[in-house]
Amino acid sequence: MKILVTGSTGFVGKRVLEMASAKNWECLAQVRKATTKKPRAEAVIVPVIDSTTDWLHALSGVDCIVHCAARVHQMQESEAEALVAYNEVNTLGTLHLARQAAALGIKRFVFLSSIKVNGEFTDAGFPFSAEVNQPPTDPYAKSKYDAEIGLKNIAQETGLEVVIIRPPLVYGPGVKANFQSMMSWIKKGIPLPLGAINNKRSLVFIDNLVDLILTAAVHRNAVNGTFLVSDDNDISTTQLLNTVAVAMNRPSRLLPVPMSWIKLAATLIAKPQIAQRLCGSLQVDISETKKILNWTPSVSVEEGIKRTVDSFVGNRSD
Repeated sequence: MKILVTGSTGFVGKRVLEMASAKNWECLAQVRKATTKKPRAEAVIVPVIDSTTDWLHALSGVDCIVHCAARVHQMQESEAEALVAYNEVNTLGTLHLARQAAALGIKRFVFLSSIKVNGEFTDAGFPFSAEVNQPPTDPYAKSKYDAEIGLKNIAQETGLEVVIIRPPLVYGPGVKANFQSMMSWIKKGIPLPLGAINNKRSLVFIDNLVDLILTAAVHRNAVNGTFLVSDDNDISTTQLLNTVAVAMNRPSRLLPVPMSWIKLAATLIAKPQIAQRLCGSLQVDISETKKILNWTPSVSVEEGIKRTVDSFVGNRSD
């Protein structure tokens, strides 16, 4: 089995290479530039991913492409600018790669999409399924959605086996952004007004996500399917913070401030999206994924958080 992993230096791509190599798969790692670091796999340099990228030198002998590379959220640009930029990389760049793959007879294309294709939140107890009820308008989510539609069309036209995976928030050792900030708050003992949040959030530990990606790369039932993924144990913001605190052996210092107060405060400072991220629910239903692929996440959310916290604590000096 020979796979090409795009975005191989990213959070997910790196772990795909590690876990695929552990299976003794032959791996090619797409990188943007040459590096002196010891490679995890044979590297192929593709500096830019867009609608004109020539992938031919990277595709020889490849059985499956795992396409993790994407343009992620950028600050300080207008919505119009964002739409163009995301479309060029995440939509047109993806489809251009898929067409070249199909022309060379590559068998399968695994596309890492996003749950944002479905939306930003759910009503508690009503999780997202693979069906998209309303196409997204957010530039990033729209670019992923349009790529999904285009890939399905290419699959019908060429016979390329397309598999789409939509993860929610991915965490694990080395995670950055909001999850890292949350661990920092707990480690520093900062009091947080988040002790009475009764929402439900689906998360996915990186090893669970990558295990599904590698399963989808070879499973016969994955062909032309769209799969949601999670740890299969949805938790609230309060539960998440408490679980991090337990894993870190620190007090969580959560104040039981009502959610209505948090939402009011966020509205007063003209940032209601903050309250939505903290208090809103976002659940995914992975029952079809488990049934079709005979797959279950092997790492529990508690164990995943413990591994993430252990890595964070071990790599921090403050």
